[in-house]
Parts: sequence; structure tokens; C-alpha cells
Amino acid sequence: MVRLILGLSILLVACFVSALSHAREVKVNGFIAQGVIQADGSNFVEDDGDISFKLTEVGLNSSYRFNSIFRVAGQAVYLDGGNRYQQGARIDYLFLESQLYDSDQWSVKAQLGRNKNYHWLYSATRDVPHTRPSIILPQSLYFDVFRDVALGVDGLALVTQGNNSLGEWDINFSLGTSPISSEQRTNLLGASAKGKLKHDSDKQFSVYWRPNLSGFQYGVSVIDADFRYVQGENDAFVNGKETSQRFMFNVMYQGSKHEVALEVMRERTIAEDVLFAGFYSDTFAEGGYFQWRYFLPQNLTWMARLDLYDRDRDDRNGNLISTLSQGGVPSYFGYMDQATLGLTWEFSENIQIQAEIHRVKGAARLAPIFTPNIDLNRNKYWNIWAVQLMYWF
Repeated sequence: MVRLILGLSILLVACFVSALSHAREVKVNGFIAQGVIQADGSNFVEDDGDISFKLTEVGLNSSYRFNSIFRVAGQAVYLDGGNRYQQGARIDYLFLESQLYDSDQWSVKAQLGRNKNYHWLYSATRDVPHTRPSIILPQSLYFDVFRDVALGVDGLALVTQGNNSLGEWDINFSLGTSPISSEQRTNLLGASAKGKLKHDSDKQFSVYWRPNLSGFQYGVSVIDADFRYVQGENDAFVNGKETSQRFMFNVMYQGSKHEVALEVMRERTIAEDVLFAGFYSDTFAEGGYFQWRYFLPQNLTWMARLDLYDRDRDDRNGNLISTLSQGGVPSYFGYMDQATLGLTWEFSENIQIQAEIHRVKGAARLAPIFTPNIDLNRNKYWNIWAVQLMYWF
């Protein structure tokens, strides 16, 4: 797959060269976003919870259509989000798209390469700052530690769009894997992990339905992903494997002045060994959010959201975590709930500013996920505020 991505990269560069005489077929867009953020009382951004300018997003994306059947598209970004995800440049997506079927009512496309995740409500737009409803998405479903893995896979995606007497439909399927860097491994497992975390398989399927003459949209998606840990030298972890199976449901209503979104999930996680030989865990996490946006004159948008997450539906208060660790891990690492208020002002055709505040209870979505950092997260309640200026072209 690495060779495939490299080959597509060369192909994309070649497209830019040939595009000099076919400028109409090339689309180039980009964005720059810079902000200031503080997650006081946690290591969500900085270890000391101080004010930070690590809220940087720079990206360039392009697509080139060879003909009515083939198209190539890609996006490269530079990110700095502190502890939220790995700092640096990466290829978010780069794929060759083929039109397999096209009629008046239905269209089927295949994408080969590093594809985008079309399965969740905001998964296809989370990589472009001005298309998100907030600077920080709901961490119950879109937790930032797993951003690069969840954004898409190296493999195959099938995208089907159509309509019939019942309304409009989007049907998506993807199959592949994602590379996991050492920084991502550390964010997930902790600094004592010295081995390699590998993403062996990822299968996702989703269906979205928009009834005729309605402002509603309904969607369901399922995920089945397998991971493997290979022990390194002087490693606190051992060889093992982990399986994640997630079911998600969402509904969105879009009116002239209001937008309401609801997205919920249940995720089964099965872990064998990894932490120590003979370790076994089979738990069901649950989470979701309710979000309301109100569109005002002068391109102002208010946003309010309640986001809830429980690591184990049979231990919602985290009491079992505290008991098993003999009080070493506080119970608030078993959940993470937050209330968010935000305001967006698009004061120019391609410039906007976003501001938001979060009141958070719990620490279940803070890095590292599997070995909680108690020293840096001693607060059951903590706060986030952020302001980000965005420009796009």
C-alpha cells in the first residue's frame, strides 16, 4: 500500500504538469487556520494546561479529472494541535476515482488509495476547519487522539448516490488499513510502549437517507476494525490484539434558521494480552451528542452541544476502574461529558472566526487512552476555551 500511495503521489504531480494545458480540469483549494486554546486542568493540549498557540491547520487539496470516468484527488496538511494529535505534515487522502456506473438516478464510484471516511456525520469534513460546526468536534465519537486513523484507510472505497420514490440515498463501503506512527502509539498506549501498533483491517459500511420534501436526514454505520501490538525491546507491553466493533446512528434536521444533529454509538472493544500475558477484556462503550445551531443575520451562527461518553456501559461511574487499580486510577477516567457553546462569524467570503467554551466532566478521552496519566489530569471538572481564525481559497 505504501508503494500505491507513492505511485499515486507521482501521478498527482504528473497531473499538475499536464494540467498547464488543461486548466479547466484542475481544481486547487487550500486553507490556513491559526488560533489560541487553553484546556485548563488537563493535558488535552499542553501538559501544564497553559494557554497555547498549538491550534494550527494548513492544507492544500487538489483534484484532476482525466475524463468522464477517471479522477485523482488528494490533500496534504500540516497540523499542530499539541497532545490532541501528532504534529507535522501528512497526506490526509490521495486516491484514484473511477466512475463505475452512472444513470439519471444512480451513480457508483470506486476510490483506490488513501480514501476519506464517508461513514460518520462529520468524518468527511473534519479535516477542513471552516466546514466543521466547531473547532473541537464531539470527543465521544471524533476523539482527536485517533484522528489520523479514523480519517480514512489505505484501500478501496465504494461510494453510491441515488434517488427513488422514497428520497435520496448515500451508500458507502470501505476496506483497508491505516498506518500508525510511534507518536500515535504513544498517545494511545503511553510512553512505556516501545513496540509497534498495527492496523490489520478496517471494514466500514454506512447508509444515509433523506426523505423527499423533508429537512431530515437519517444514517446508520457499522465498523469492524482489528489491531495488533508487536512487542519491542524493554517494552512494558506484550504481543496482543484488539478488535473494535462500532454501531452508529445519526439524524440531522436542516431548516432555514436551525440545524439539529444527533449522533450516538455503541462500541465493543475486545483486547487480548497487550497489557500483560493473559489479559482479556470485553467491554461496551457508549456515547453520543445532541447539537443545535442557529443561523443569525450577518453570517453569525450560534452553536450549543451536549456530548456524553462512558467507557464501559456496565461501569458508567468508573467505580470498577478505581477498584481494580486499588484507588490508583480515579473513577472519573471512566467517562467524559462536556457541554459546549460556540459562535462562528463569517465576516468575509472566505474568512471566518470561531470561538467556543467547553465545560468538561471526566477524563476518559484524554491521552494516553489505555494507561491514564493521573499526574497531569487530577481534575474531575475542567474547562476548554478556543478561538481560531480561518482563511480558505
